[in-house]
Amino acid sequence: MKSFFKNVLANIVAIFLIFASIFFFFFMIMLISSSGDEKPNIDQNTVLTLDFKTNIIDSETENQENLFDFKNKVKNIMLHSMIEAIKNAKTDPNIKGISIETDHIGAGITQLDNLRAALLDFKKSGKFVYAYGNNVNQSAYYLGSVADQYYLNPAGGVELKGMSTEVVFLKDFFDKYGIGMEVIRHGKFKAAVEPYLRNSISPENQEQLSTLLNDIWGDTSSKIAQSRKISLENFKTTVDSLYGIIPEQSLQYKLADKLIQKSEYDALLKKKIGISADEDLNKVSFSKYIHSLEPKNAKDEIAILYASGGIMNGEGNDNIYSENYVKEIKELQKDKKVKAVVLRINSPGGSANASDEILFELQQLKKTKPLVVSFGDYAASGGYYIAMAADKIYSEPNTITGSIGVFGTIPNAKNIANKNGIRADVVSTNANSNMYSMLNGVSPHTVSMVTRSVEQTYKRFVHFVGQNRKMNFEQVDALGGGRVWSGKRAKEIGLVDELGSLNDAISFAAQKALTKKYTTETYPKKKDKFEEFMSFFNSEDMEARFIKHKIGVENYQMFEKIKIDKNKPQILMESPYKVSLQ
Repeated sequence: MKSFFKNVLANIVAIFLIFASIFFFFFMIMLISSSGDEKPNIDQNTVLTLDFKTNIIDSETENQENLFDFKNKVKNIMLHSMIEAIKNAKTDPNIKGISIETDHIGAGITQLDNLRAALLDFKKSGKFVYAYGNNVNQSAYYLGSVADQYYLNPAGGVELKGMSTEVVFLKDFFDKYGIGMEVIRHGKFKAAVEPYLRNSISPENQEQLSTLLNDIWGDTSSKIAQSRKISLENFKTTVDSLYGIIPEQSLQYKLADKLIQKSEYDALLKKKIGISADEDLNKVSFSKYIHSLEPKNAKDEIAILYASGGIMNGEGNDNIYSENYVKEIKELQKDKKVKAVVLRINSPGGSANASDEILFELQQLKKTKPLVVSFGDYAASGGYYIAMAADKIYSEPNTITGSIGVFGTIPNAKNIANKNGIRADVVSTNANSNMYSMLNGVSPHTVSMVTRSVEQTYKRFVHFVGQNRKMNFEQVDALGGGRVWSGKRAKEIGLVDELGSLNDAISFAAQKALTKKYTTETYPKKKDKFEEFMSFFNSEDMEARFIKHKIGVENYQMFEKIKIDKNKPQILMESPYKVSLQ
């Protein structure tokens, strides 16, 4: 009996210690996360600094931080907050200038466009924008080239090389290992499925990618050349010859103004703001500066509803999940404080069914308040589809736009199973009871019905595009077929209304809602720390995060393309393209 009570007591103590440990761990997490809650004071003669610890995101749904990655010092900052900070700094007497000190920057092409435009506007105040780099990648240089002066480390360089793309083909791999992939698509440009069908790029895909890359690089390179006062012809020679890699040639060909060490650059900043060499240089990061700003108060609200990531059925955290998203739309529709909604799309699409659900709810929202759409890096396929409820569509010049097309993929392992002595017999009640089997493939009638479903979904896609863009079926079909366009060309052919930024869309939404004094609020809202902590332990999230951490985000995206996912919807509105200046 004594040993029984001893064991019970030992178990009680063990349980208590476990719960105490969990509580202590959670308390420490909350303490660490709240350590920066106090608003910082901005001193006189301060330089606002963009450094390598900044990662620019479009929405809070992209803010998936690893609670256990204590080494990660990178700050995720929303683009809209960055631009508002630059606007505020323009008239802030304590901010004397902006220093861009980053060799690499986590930001999409249209985000960089927006930041460049904001910095150009900041310079109208008469305040300076300087930049310093060591070994600078292309995206960081694109942003930094807007500076009045660009300084480079004597042992550094600029990786200025232009843009290219690699299309990975999986057909031979699948054939070699006996993986079957039944593909049904509408549109000769629907290149998302080309890797399963071919082992080389099609002429149609070559054409659209060449046009797209040249449109984007043409816009980007002209802005760099203009900022650096280089002729387009000389700039092309500089890029083709990779002159930026050698620091002396960076100086010779006007990519940089002077080769100096970082301490010399800091001394130069002190002189610029009028303080002595022995005084401390006050620098403030964007994340701290944003935290110091007072929120604006107004009774009217313009809601910015972010649609970032792939479009999927059901519930989830890190993409656009239809159930979550429909709830957000309905809440905004009911909220009387919200006078208009700006839908900010940064999505390649995904599930056709989920896209259709979201479009319907947006159409209901539009009946009660203005709905204006702003495109980010990409608004393709399902991402473009959900925009068809808009009163007006704004696109960035470099947005990947369109991809009006539909496809279905049905994987099977019949060949690899047969090669390894595995086969299956089927007993069924009806002609197509076994529509699809990993071991027996797809029945002929299933292929026929999925083909009909793809065609029907495509017609529905074209119908809504025609309705919004005031075109007939033939006109939309001529621009569709799965083809992607740059935002600039999308404006020319009528797929969008205006070229403009998120702020342009917000201004128009306020005008349409007849309000001049308003605040902006972002949706979906960021989770509180407790929700973040608990959602981290979701088994699927943990598995995905572990794989991403081990192989990297880019490799993980490729892994997702080749893995066989039984839960993936059959009919997709999805584009495989994402443009980066890296």
